[in-house]
Amino acid sequence: MNNREFAKKLIDQIPENRLFYVISYLQGAAIPDETPNAGTLEAIEELDNGGGYRFSGSTKNLFNELMEC
Repeated sequence: MNNREFAKKLIDQIPENRLFYVISYLQGAAIPDETPNAGTLEAIEELDNGGGYRFSGSTKNLFNELMEC
């Protein structure tokens, strides 16, 4: 029995009042992994090569800097 068949068998054993939790989990697991767009990939590469800007202050300071942009 493969994992999919085993999961379906287990689902049949779950009481109706608990299926909500299983469904919520399955919905999250069923979302495909997102592939970063070209701009994000460029930013990651820039950071990997030592460029870009790394923020290391507090959250409050981060939002203050973002508001200045």
